[in-house]
Amino acid sequence: MNISKFVAPEIIFGRGSLSQLGESVVRIGASKVFLVSDDGVINAGWVDQAVYYLRAAGVEAEIFSSLTTNPKDFEVTEGVIRYREARCDGIVAVGGGSPTDVAKAVAMLAANGGRLQDYEGINKISRPLPPMVIAPSTAGAGSEVSQFTIIVDTVRKLKMSIISKSLVPDIAIVDPELLKSKDAKLAAATGIDALTHGIESYVSLAATPLTDIHALKAIQLISYNLVRAVADRLDMEANANMAMAALTAGLAFSNAILGAAHAMTHQVDGLIDQHHGETNASILPHVMEFNLHTCPDRFRDIAIAMGKDVAGLDTLAAAELSIEAVKRLIADIGLDKGLAQIGLKEEFIPLLSRNAMKDACLVTNPRSATCEEIEAIFRKAM
Repeated sequence: MNISKFVAPEIIFGRGSLSQLGESVVRIGASKVFLVSDDGVINAGWVDQAVYYLRAAGVEAEIFSSLTTNPKDFEVTEGVIRYREARCDGIVAVGGGSPTDVAKAVAMLAANGGRLQDYEGINKISRPLPPMVIAPSTAGAGSEVSQFTIIVDTVRKLKMSIISKSLVPDIAIVDPELLKSKDAKLAAATGIDALTHGIESYVSLAATPLTDIHALKAIQLISYNLVRAVADRLDMEANANMAMAALTAGLAFSNAILGAAHAMTHQVDGLIDQHHGETNASILPHVMEFNLHTCPDRFRDIAIAMGKDVAGLDTLAAAELSIEAVKRLIADIGLDKGLAQIGLKEEFIPLLSRNAMKDACLVTNPRSATCEEIEAIFRKAM
């Protein structure tokens, strides 16, 4: 019998659920939290609301927002210093993938010491982390439920993947109200990130029946709601469905891991500081083409989840419709750009490809890839 594990935090979902933040922090035993966010979320007023709910529950908060779109190693180092100086005993993140990744990395180093690079890879954390509560403000990263943190190594100019069950937060509070303050471009980019999570986890070598359920549901929700969410940022039905999609995709990839698309995008984003979702939009269709013949039945399922009519088609022909559907969705939300258009120079492809070969996400890609094959995918994506 095959044995698999599925890890997930406590999840509180629904409009207005941010109001549960203070009570949640008290339940996990924290009295002064390190609240990680960014300027956009602060300006939208969500951090003020979070602090109000924390104080109402008798919890103090130290706010930290010195971070960028692709969080850097030195930002985490500064956060650890601030966490210790403030004598915090818990972590809260209110924001997208960047604040969440920084929050997790700060928790990891505050408890375990050392350098971020010491933990790159899988299961290298030995000591328990401070309690964590995450409230996402975007529908994309899925970090609120995942065992990942992704941080840029500024010396090597690549994104480090740190994977451990210790990084799964204690509580995820998913309030779709937070999504309406994000602009259309960010909604589009984060939505494609979630779609990539769903697709890569569904075809992953580590996929299980439990991850499959979440991956396919995420793909379906994104296919039917992303265009609406981008077109009207106040469409709360679409926002709620996208919040659920990002959550379910996060549960899927946290447990099934990812694939070549993320192994490649991590390198691009670390080099040119591009938004992760936009890079995924450039690379994902080409990785799907590379993987298609390895598991066409899986890609057929994806095509069906995206609303394609596969009646009368053989498995391969039906599978090819999944790529068509992804390209159409990317075009419909205005992200159909090659890597060259988002700032990548071809001269960097050999280095990026070598680095991608070392990324933990490549291990679970359904088709083995050589460095030369990764280079070829990069060139097609240009």
